[in-house]
Amino acid sequence: MFGNSWFETVAEAQRRARKRLPRSVYSALLAGSEKGVTYDDNVAAFAELGFAPHVADLPAKRDLTTTVMGQEIALPVLISPTGVQAVHPDGEVAVARAAAARGTAMGLSSFASKPVEEVVAANPRTFFQMYWMGDRDSMVRRMERARAAGAKGLIATLDWSFSNGRDWGSPWIPERLNLKAMVRFAPQGLSRPGWLFDYARTRRLPDLTTPNLADAGQPAPTFFGAYGEWMGTPPVTWEDVRWMREQWDGPFMLKGICRLDDAKRAVDAGVTAISVSNHGGNNLDGTPASIRVLPGIAQAVGDQIEVLLDGGVRRGGDVVKALALGARAVMIGRAYLWGLAANGQAGVENVLDIVRGGIDSALLGLGRASIHDLTPDDVVIPPGFTRALGADF
Repeated sequence: MFGNSWFETVAEAQRRARKRLPRSVYSALLAGSEKGVTYDDNVAAFAELGFAPHVADLPAKRDLTTTVMGQEIALPVLISPTGVQAVHPDGEVAVARAAAARGTAMGLSSFASKPVEEVVAANPRTFFQMYWMGDRDSMVRRMERARAAGAKGLIATLDWSFSNGRDWGSPWIPERLNLKAMVRFAPQGLSRPGWLFDYARTRRLPDLTTPNLADAGQPAPTFFGAYGEWMGTPPVTWEDVRWMREQWDGPFMLKGICRLDDAKRAVDAGVTAISVSNHGGNNLDGTPASIRVLPGIAQAVGDQIEVLLDGGVRRGGDVVKALALGARAVMIGRAYLWGLAANGQAGVENVLDIVRGGIDSALLGLGRASIHDLTPDDVVIPPGFTRALGADF
């Protein structure tokens, strides 16, 4: 286990992913938008926060367990839904197995490369994620399919304004891997023989379709075909959010909240949970880091709904900072994708182990026996750190 495949930090997983993945695939995971201000701030903001540790009377055992949307999990870290995971042949199924092995829940994107039925079979604690796209009938069909597959909750992601252009350049991603695309992609693939060999062993090409958006009996749309449908759908309203919530009679999370007024409207819409998120810096650039807006949102609505944080989490200490500032749990995205690219299912488990170890270590230093005992007093918050968007609601 502790040979060359093991890595000790998420940063090392990212370095290995960069070496293993073709340039376009790695760039697609890196993503971000425009100048990358929000992407950078998501990570950098955590480093501005400090800890206030104790040195004696520290707890011999620490409790990391919690519940999110009715699901008991072994640590306050969930898998955030991300689109087509062509970094490894097993994709979302490998991630689901890893999450199940470490006792946590899986968020599955509707843009995933694996069917919801296979992912739920690998991890029964799966939440299905949807965008506001297509007509209401098609959205109901997707919900019914996820419910029939056994999904335990629904995640509605709304934070996307279709911003485009990156100062460092956007990757070339084909509509489908036909002969012409394969010829163009060949130099990149051949430069990464380990990644290529993983797919060669399965005798399958990377799947760029979205099976969870296919109607019964119809072929799965390509990623860009589905993306076009999403772009062509009129923007969502709060009435639409209430309608979605009514259609799904189980736990319901609204992902993408950055403002106090939106958080309060989410409460009014009847959601179970919100994720304080800026889409990992992939949306409107210049939006503050998620951790900066978390404290005000948690204080405003944390006693009414579950508040999670998504964005910039790279280590267990980041998780503890988020929990101390009011989050019930966090969701990770790029961190587990680096692990998946570096070493498949075992790499995702490796990432979750790293984060778990960091949480436990921080709890020990802070003298907290449980994640539920954390308070803002455990964190050193510099002046001017927080942002309160929409505070005059």
